[in-house]
Amino acid sequence: MKEIYARRRRDLAEWLGANGLPALLVSHPANRFYLSGFELHDPQCNESSGYLVVTPEAEAYLFTDPRYQEAAFEAMGEDNVCIYRADRYRAIAAFLESKGVASAAFEARSIPYFTWKQLSAYLRLEPSSGAVERLRVVKDDQELFRMRASCRINHEVFAELERRLPEMVGLTERRAAWEIEKMFRNRGASELAFTPIVGVGVNGAKPHAELSDEKIREGDTLLVDIGGRYQDYCSDQTRTFWVGGAPSARFTETLELVQEAQRRGVEKVGPGVPVREVHRAAHDVFAKRGAAEMFTHGLGHGVGLETHEAPSVNFSSADVLQPGMILTVEPGLYDPQWSGVRWEHMVCVTEDGAEVL
Repeated sequence: MKEIYARRRRDLAEWLGANGLPALLVSHPANRFYLSGFELHDPQCNESSGYLVVTPEAEAYLFTDPRYQEAAFEAMGEDNVCIYRADRYRAIAAFLESKGVASAAFEARSIPYFTWKQLSAYLRLEPSSGAVERLRVVKDDQELFRMRASCRINHEVFAELERRLPEMVGLTERRAAWEIEKMFRNRGASELAFTPIVGVGVNGAKPHAELSDEKIREGDTLLVDIGGRYQDYCSDQTRTFWVGGAPSARFTETLELVQEAQRRGVEKVGPGVPVREVHRAAHDVFAKRGAAEMFTHGLGHGVGLETHEAPSVNFSSADVLQPGMILTVEPGLYDPQWSGVRWEHMVCVTEDGAEVL
């Protein structure tokens, strides 16, 4: 793995040199991990596990506090690690100065204003965006292997959930989410990729519904959007069920329409295809049936170390699909007076088309 991280840093270094940037201060946790293998998560939103600096010469330096010292040494070697304490910003700048680095670009989307303000007192900083994300968007063979495994677990969880659905009648959305988390953990997932969405009835009309004490009922819809993390990589899938007995005609018709939109979207996926055209293919299915107003979000998004990453699949996207990209295709129709139906798969762009994971 260390050679994989080093190769990624070399790719970033080449980009930095081509764009005339003196170095990049990496603060976004997933980017830091992608380049070094150090700490995929920060403890919380107002606390950082550390920072990574990469130069155009592919030199890399890791900065962290004593809690992570051994992990940092393991990831980067002692000579390339600065352990800071109280005056972290002065320490970071002094260490970089000793390595000949007097200025750096920073990740404008992820660094807190306070951190930028403090560090810029000692180091010349300029904003940058997307330098590491442009590398992460195309998965290598090792990443694809892990993501396929992560998706297999998700499929297994959905299969178990469908089998156990009759016994879940009467459980609250919160309790059902806990049962789902145990299914992931029992299959080797290290954690959930995100808080499950379990929406009963009208709650299914909220694309990102929060868990409530609403109980699962027979004769109603149940929208479930779940994902787990396996060997660092996320999965993300959605299914919508009818609980108990014969489904209503409206549910059946809506589900068939949503699944048709998904098929059209998946069929459009392939190398060289503008991302916006994938969204359009699904949207047009709804538009022809007069249902487009109930499709209230983009068709999907990239998945990898994060559940939501590039590319965003919507009308405004300027991205073009490349082999190795992984995106969700998740059309949905939502009626706040009734319910919602969404159906989601993860799809990998291949050399000649698409693979549904």
